[in-house]
Amino acid sequence: MKLNEIKDNEGARKSRKRVARGIGSGSGKTAGRGQKGQKSRSGVAVNGFEGGQMPIYRRLPKRGFKNPFAKVFAVVNLDTIQKAVDAGKLNASDITIDALMSAGIVSKKLDGVRLLARGAITSNVTISVNSASKAAVAAVEKAGGKVNVVEA
Repeated sequence: MKLNEIKDNEGARKSRKRVARGIGSGSGKTAGRGQKGQKSRSGVAVNGFEGGQMPIYRRLPKRGFKNPFAKVFAVVNLDTIQKAVDAGKLNASDITIDALMSAGIVSKKLDGVRLLARGAITSNVTISVNSASKAAVAAVEKAGGKVNVVEA
């Protein structure tokens, strides 16, 4: 194989549609834009415009409430921690947020880390997180461990 013999696979590059190049091309004359009107002209972007009628995003009422002070937690489940302890990624005696990040269990801290009770934990672990569900705390304490809730 030589450099001048290298080419793309069949169908890897699609040639652009050449509009307004005569009636035989199939997209001649009006170039697929129909006749007259605003959208046949150049420089038009009418997203959400309904021809003077009140647009649907203004006709429909606003619903619900978005709490600007809501906290978004990075979630960690008990089964994930158990797998990491079994694999040797985490030290069971001291599991902190930084340890979870370095082990690759949590990618971003966000507003903190929350411990949830999915799965089971069998190791005696000490976990320091910003928030934890009651079920998760109960499961860790049942296994002989401890959960410390620290402020973010």
